[in-house]
Amino acid sequence: MADDIIEAATGPSAVLDDAHLGDIRGALGTIRQHDLGARRTWRARLLTLAAIVGPGIIVMVGDNDAGGVATYSQAGQNYGTSLLWTLILLIPVLVVNQEMVVRLGAVTGVGHARLIKERFGRFWGWFSVGDLFLLDFLTIVTEFIGVDLAFSYFGVSKYISVPVAAVALVVMTASGSFRRWERFMLLFVLANFLVIPLAVFAHPHAAPVLHDLVVPGIRGGVNSTSVLLIIAIVGTTVAPWQLFFQQSNIIDKRITPRWINYERADTVLGSFVTVVGAGAMIVTCAFAFGHSHFFGNFTDAGGVARALSHQLSYTAGALYAIVLVNASIIGAAAVTLGTSYAFGDMFGTRHSLHRNFREAPGFYSSFAALVALAAGIVLIPGAPLGLITTSVQALAGVLLPSASVFLLLLCNDKEVLGPWVNRPWLNAIAAFIIGVLLILSLILVVTTMFPAIDVTLLTVALSAVLLATLAAGAAAYALTSRRRPITAAAGAGHRDTWRMPPLALLGRPEWSRGRTASMWALRGYLVVAVVLLLVKAVQLGTGH
Repeated sequence: MADDIIEAATGPSAVLDDAHLGDIRGALGTIRQHDLGARRTWRARLLTLAAIVGPGIIVMVGDNDAGGVATYSQAGQNYGTSLLWTLILLIPVLVVNQEMVVRLGAVTGVGHARLIKERFGRFWGWFSVGDLFLLDFLTIVTEFIGVDLAFSYFGVSKYISVPVAAVALVVMTASGSFRRWERFMLLFVLANFLVIPLAVFAHPHAAPVLHDLVVPGIRGGVNSTSVLLIIAIVGTTVAPWQLFFQQSNIIDKRITPRWINYERADTVLGSFVTVVGAGAMIVTCAFAFGHSHFFGNFTDAGGVARALSHQLSYTAGALYAIVLVNASIIGAAAVTLGTSYAFGDMFGTRHSLHRNFREAPGFYSSFAALVALAAGIVLIPGAPLGLITTSVQALAGVLLPSASVFLLLLCNDKEVLGPWVNRPWLNAIAAFIIGVLLILSLILVVTTMFPAIDVTLLTVALSAVLLATLAAGAAAYALTSRRRPITAAAGAGHRDTWRMPPLALLGRPEWSRGRTASMWALRGYLVVAVVLLLVKAVQLGTGH
């Protein structure tokens, strides 16, 4: 019955659930399914943007979670404002990655996990969901660690704060209304701006802030500690779960190709909001601790709240704690939902916030189970919470390049995106970004396994290899593109209405020997890196 409804509404398409078709009912407005009217005035465009806003800004701000707050605080407390420039460089990385996700979601109507499974095979499909589950679950645990640290500032026991936060997350999500859920999330996004008055409490000076935003440098010079912190900033700002969450959330919100430009604007807006929040956190800690015994002595986010209370005022410490718990909640909500979406994709079950618990029991049960298990681990006395936090950063570094590789391949698949495939210039930028992420991943893995290694020398060597590889790839592309006939992509004349056909009707992708070898190399790297990290985690956990 659902398939009949989908076909009647849109013609044959890949959309699996009729809940993903219909009016866009956003937190700030509604757009009718068959609305084809032109937006000729600024007022009409702004009202449309207001209705679309949500997936982009939520996924971006959600990445400024508990781990992000801790990492930015460490950067400010230990290095002043000297690492602010890293945030400016992250804006194009965020926009390029997530813009590709925007097109995949709006054009295909199919979640990221299912596309990987159908286009790259069952191994990669289950591998992507398996590693996503492991990474996301550990990330959710760190969000509840953030809840504990934040409420401890006010003297509230974790045996009260963590269960209450867990229940609130489930209730907020399982309401059966996409619009209600999105309104909750946008309230948390709005609360993210509390970091601005927090920065004002620290009395920052404009000159060093502006200088360090545009002039790269590292206070104290380049060393292994500073390089690893830069990697942590990248890892906490660009994460694999973002790809899965935003693509599925766009589908759940019923955004189609007609509204892609508005969702792009939502994503760009979100990237700037994220960077402003991260920068304000760095500035706060840089100026609050710059000339005190706290400088260079970061411990954890709870320690930062207490130190702010000592240096500035109790109110400043309380504001930091509120920012931390807000970041933890929005992070946990987005990461958990992204995982539940992926499970629904892989198992073919209903997975939409438009449905209530009776209509999608598996979807909401997986969400509640993830939240309950993660919260339960934080409540276990003596649980290795520090080890979990470290493992999250290392595992995210390992998995992010592979996730980005699949994203790039999907966005060049004409069967999947038709007239919406990547342009050559975008492929070049994306390839460079993936190369940089791969270098950061390798550095993180190697330094986790061999802490004594010279990180600076390793970084220089890997960078040289990357530049040589990109140059060779560019030359090979230039040679092959001359021989390749120019063909128009399917549906090029009606981009706004073109959607991917049902997956069963798509031709299987043809892989060259080079691509096959590269994918096997990637598979080998991931398996070896994950095994090595697990061995290292066991060693640390057992004290060896």
